[in-house]
Amino acid sequence: MTPAEAGLWRYLKNSQLKGRKFRRQHSIGDYIIDFYCPKEKLAIELDGEVHQYDKINRNDREKEKYLQHLDIQLLRFENRLVFEHLEIVLKRIEEKFTTIPSPNMLGETPPYKGGEL
Repeated sequence: MTPAEAGLWRYLKNSQLKGRKFRRQHSIGDYIIDFYCPKEKLAIELDGEVHQYDKINRNDREKEKYLQHLDIQLLRFENRLVFEHLEIVLKRIEEKFTTIPSPNMLGETPPYKGGEL
């Protein structure tokens, strides 16, 4: 993992972000996604300066089209943004959540049904 990926992973691992489970370095088809949340069908890519080069940029666009074909949302952030404005990155990720979290996603125990014990 790059330093930026390690920094973001600290906040995504163990379902820490609104109870959503993320996988890192997740394979989808021929592509590797930096972070993926299956429940939300949300992919997150962190880009360094190398992504400014034409060939890599072209590959990024192909990956993006492939994910769109699978109805997977893709968020891209520059590494610098993770280091300088992590709270903005986390907020933008949360804004893409569309599923309603279950009590288990938030680490809560559902209430006992059928009366008191």
